[in-house]
Amino acid sequence: MKIPFSPPYIDENIKNEVLDSLNSGWITTGPKVKELENQIERFCQAPKVLCVNSWTSGALLMLKWFGIQEGDEVIVPAYTYAATALSVIHAGGTPVIVDVGDDFNISMSNIEKAINKKTKAIMPVDIGGWPCDYEALNTLINRKAHLFEPSNEIQEKLARILIISDAAHSLGAKYRGVSVGQHTDVTIFSLHAVKNVTTAEGGAICLNFPEPFDNAELYADLRCYSLNGQTKDAFTKTKAGAWRYDIVYPGLKINMPDVLAAIGLGQLAIYKDVILPKRKDIFLTYNKYFSEKKWAILPNYSDGATISSCHIYALRIKNVNEKQRDEIINQISSKDVAVNVHFQPLPLLSLFKSMGYRIEDCPTAFALYENEISLPIYPQLTKEEIIHVCETVASCVESVLMATT
Repeated sequence: MKIPFSPPYIDENIKNEVLDSLNSGWITTGPKVKELENQIERFCQAPKVLCVNSWTSGALLMLKWFGIQEGDEVIVPAYTYAATALSVIHAGGTPVIVDVGDDFNISMSNIEKAINKKTKAIMPVDIGGWPCDYEALNTLINRKAHLFEPSNEIQEKLARILIISDAAHSLGAKYRGVSVGQHTDVTIFSLHAVKNVTTAEGGAICLNFPEPFDNAELYADLRCYSLNGQTKDAFTKTKAGAWRYDIVYPGLKINMPDVLAAIGLGQLAIYKDVILPKRKDIFLTYNKYFSEKKWAILPNYSDGATISSCHIYALRIKNVNEKQRDEIINQISSKDVAVNVHFQPLPLLSLFKSMGYRIEDCPTAFALYENEISLPIYPQLTKEEIIHVCETVASCVESVLMATT
């Protein structure tokens, strides 16, 4: 039985949405992108949503809009994909990498230690779809507002550190009963091919700024910025007599095309009732099976009011080191079950090593990484396949554990 790690979920309705875009004669940014933005707004109850061509582009856009420049610091967790820190670097700032807690998410105490007068933003990450402690984070930045030194009008208007939630994994998650997308100034979902909802490539920026900001006005400005700073998108320009435009920002070209938004519309239409419940069922089946294994450390699913989007099933193996974990993966893979590791902490990667970041400064991140294995979790998995994954993983773990005792 061959089981891939994370194939996209594509049914006939999704195909029909894409065909509708192709047959319309308009495949770049237009009505389907706008409809996807509206659908995500309704799903998350976020004030405004802007879709772009990737999570990374969305983060870069928001950091540039906020005026991040050389010398500015943005706090990010060690346990994340590289894009979190790379967006800061590309915006001109310096990522300050801090260690995480036992739930894989950024440590509030380590954030507090890292905040200083250079801190302009914080980017927490909902690893695997498990939300960060947003209440604690919002309390912390308000308490530290006296340290904030604004360098432009936007920063003066906010008058505190900006929070950009890296919610790449957590579309559909809830924090204390409220959908992710409403808890910070900015929340950015990834719509990449392996995510719970995909547009093949893409990102969705949820805007949730407090007064005196106007999120609708900000959406219009950012949409313009995402189209090279052009005052009219290409769809609008095709209307009779509407050819004239202006360039008002030194913008980026990061818009999402309609043909990709169509995939997302087809997926989002069944996400709440089909895709997300199926992922949760698989997550809970894994939890039930591995809870009986003394060597297993289970990922967070729910504490009642907070619930994961079940994007990644991050199983951990007690008392194994990185070499043993890799051997377990090799054995599982040899049986045609694809598993993964999420993630290599940033200081382990060559780029960040060369910049002076040290894994020794992030012991919790390394301890989580060295014994983590991500299992397949997607709607197409059958009950038979899920049990096969469980049994294969268990037999390989126990084989390695027996060989080392």
